[in-house]
Amino acid sequence: MNKADIIAKVHDVLGGTKADSERAVETMIDSVVSALKAGDEVSIAGLGIFSTKMRPARTGRNPRTGESIQIPAMRVPKFRAAKGLKDAVK
Repeated sequence: MNKADIIAKVHDVLGGTKADSERAVETMIDSVVSALKAGDEVSIAGLGIFSTKMRPARTGRNPRTGESIQIPAMRVPKFRAAKGLKDAVK
């Protein structure tokens, strides 16, 4: 399933125009992304929790040359599935 499939599902349930459904899906995605950028946690009941965590700096290796390189610390997205989602997938 991709974004277009989700838009089609929303359109089937809500009706209206496809453009309205696309705006609804885009708004939801943009809201999650902007909250994560701000350092907030997004909890969606029955689905899970979107959050960010800090990945520490580390030493990596360039596979082409074998040279050691420093990889800087960075913030990365994280998702923890809710119990309802885990049970549904089993």
